[in-house]
Amino acid sequence: MKIVLLERNSVGTDVDVSCYEALGEVVSYRNTVTVEEVKERVKDADVIIANKAPMRRESLAEAPNVKLICVLATGYDNCDIAYCRERGIKVCNVVNYSTAMVAQHTFALALSLSQKMVHYDQYVKSGAYSAQDRFSNFDVPFRELDGKTWGIVGMGNIGSRVARIAEAFGCRVIYHSLTGRKKDVPYLQVDKDTLLTESDFISLHCPLSDLSRNFIDAEAFKRMKNTAFLINVARGPVVNQQALYEALERGEIAGAGLDVLEKEPLPDTDPLRKIQDSTRLIVTPHLAWASVEARERCVQVVHDNIAAFIKGEAQNVVN
Repeated sequence: MKIVLLERNSVGTDVDVSCYEALGEVVSYRNTVTVEEVKERVKDADVIIANKAPMRRESLAEAPNVKLICVLATGYDNCDIAYCRERGIKVCNVVNYSTAMVAQHTFALALSLSQKMVHYDQYVKSGAYSAQDRFSNFDVPFRELDGKTWGIVGMGNIGSRVARIAEAFGCRVIYHSLTGRKKDVPYLQVDKDTLLTESDFISLHCPLSDLSRNFIDAEAFKRMKNTAFLINVARGPVVNQQALYEALERGEIAGAGLDVLEKEPLPDTDPLRKIQDSTRLIVTPHLAWASVEARERCVQVVHDNIAAFIKGEAQNVVN
């Protein structure tokens, strides 16, 4: 069995991937981006391991032996599931491997913004604190999480973990379901308008779909409190970035923390590059999932998915 690992560096070179060698012949590439690169590299593959590389008709049509695609992630929007089903190609993802880290990063962003951590760190390091004649400084106001309303979009594994942490901070938790389906959780399900108007924090944990694309747009920002914070650790296009830029410039919301963007990496021309004030905007480079432990789990689950497939068993099959 020939296993082609198209994006070896997507899990970091500090994480060992040699476990795949026990399953077959492994050919590994540092990174693979274009359709043409995929076409050339998977021609004689039986199993493909990918992350963002396009798994579509035009990239797979000349790869007759492919039986399994393993995604080094939970999201599989890089895969044309209908085409894979047509070809009889199984697609497997990795579920729940980064839940703890994404939830942790959600609060790292929220707390950094709401407590103005960057401002106060810079205040001390600039020498301004050493030069003052009093023991404390709180020139930029900040508030507690206790008693605030935390709104969640996407009450899956990550959203549920975030809800429990928010409760521990003393927040009232509400959530909105894009599909309208009720979840078996002890939190109030609300419509979109209620979520927008009542939440002091809104965190996004939903997959990208026609229902979620541009869910937070210019009209949504107008409905939010001007003291509210938005946290996006879901997918970039869930938030309209031009609308976000304008909302931050107008003061329609207090701040935003982003780990995902409409285009990754962030283009130099994106208007968000103009905002250098980290009390209003913090952007991290799509790393919320990427603790060492989470990446090690991801690699291991892909190994287990392939091993199960070899045994004729279905594990984490999405199609």
